[in-house]
Amino acid sequence: MSSTQTSKSTVAQAARKISPKLSNLSGAEKDQLLLKISENLKNNKQRIIEANQKDVQAAQKMVDQGELSTPLLNRLILTDDKIAQLSTYLEEVAKLDDPIGKKQFAMKLAEGLELERISCPLGVVAIIFESRPEVVIQVTALSLKSGNAVILKGGREASHSNRVLFELIEEVLKEMDLLGAVNLIETRDDVANLLDQEAYIDLIIPRGGNEFVRYIQENTKIPVLGHSSGICHIYVDQQFDLAMATKVSVDAKVDYPSACNAVETILVHAGSAESFIPQLIPELLEKKVSVKGCARSLEIAQKNKLSMEAASEEDWESEYSDLVLSIKVVDSMQEAIEHINRHGSHHTDSIITTENSHAEFFLQQVDSACVFHNASTRFSDGYVFGLGAEVGISTNKTHARGPVGLDGMIIYKYLLRGDGQVRGVFSGKNALPFLHQALPID
Repeated sequence: MSSTQTSKSTVAQAARKISPKLSNLSGAEKDQLLLKISENLKNNKQRIIEANQKDVQAAQKMVDQGELSTPLLNRLILTDDKIAQLSTYLEEVAKLDDPIGKKQFAMKLAEGLELERISCPLGVVAIIFESRPEVVIQVTALSLKSGNAVILKGGREASHSNRVLFELIEEVLKEMDLLGAVNLIETRDDVANLLDQEAYIDLIIPRGGNEFVRYIQENTKIPVLGHSSGICHIYVDQQFDLAMATKVSVDAKVDYPSACNAVETILVHAGSAESFIPQLIPELLEKKVSVKGCARSLEIAQKNKLSMEAASEEDWESEYSDLVLSIKVVDSMQEAIEHINRHGSHHTDSIITTENSHAEFFLQQVDSACVFHNASTRFSDGYVFGLGAEVGISTNKTHARGPVGLDGMIIYKYLLRGDGQVRGVFSGKNALPFLHQALPID
């Protein structure tokens, strides 16, 4: 049943109803489904462009009126490259191994009594996200490949784009008798109703800021996998390559400033600050980046007649999602690590250093989902990591962390096969022993 035909109280039921059929599709059938959706997107590029233009035009008016931020407008735009990427997501996910039905371990408990654990879908997943319409395709690809039915709720600013992408998906689902496998809801009332559907929904993944994630967590009994803010850092060590540090820092800020993996704060060892900060600031200013700094950074900037604003304590915990960057001088790598663990969002953080022992210490001590050495934070992405796509980046410490691909969309169940055994004979004075012999999983 299409979500366009269901009331908001039955969308979750429709998803639950189709879930068993979806979970039992073969790997080949799921891949065929993804490739057909990919082809439908390619054949309807103009429909996508026209719908997105409606959203962009309306969003620009909202920006002009102060009702929407420029970063959210930027995330909304579907360029030709992004539209082409939509099909690539589906095709790359189709290439991945089927994650369902994989034997994870096996054990012989007793003669004729064998246990195994296999991977299986979560069931029904709901994704609530802002602005970026490509999320519709990424989430759909990963959900269908992992055998999960999905309910999508995007921001109102992307309503036309989300709707046309959903319609193109639904056309293929109808052809393959899988209506209800992907659903789209569109109002705040729909979300409020969704939070009460614990009987039908197995997991909610909210993609937004901390307040939004906290609201979802506090207003539902359904498990929540929180994808909160991206307050990412780069730490420039005392032993470092100046050209590398400058190149990586600029890329991490300007490549896609509204992305959640863009750097927001650069921490600089005091021993490097006098050489690095005067090199970095002109590069940032040339890219129209507004630079803020601590008192020590300001002193260096003023000495070199460079433009920099004073940073406040709030800046250390700000996700700018824009061409804004803060710089802080620290006296040691340990101070940098403590700053990151205290003020960061546990998303992605990087160290620039030529000293491998320092890098290894940083990689182990920083408590984030993704920790890099001599690389831009912008590499933190499910597609880049070879996951095909992502439903988001989890800053939680639950069953999924970092870019969430297929592994984050599955769970497991235990299968026990016997021939009439009863538990009682393994208890008491003359109890039979359990063998607990590991069995091959191939």
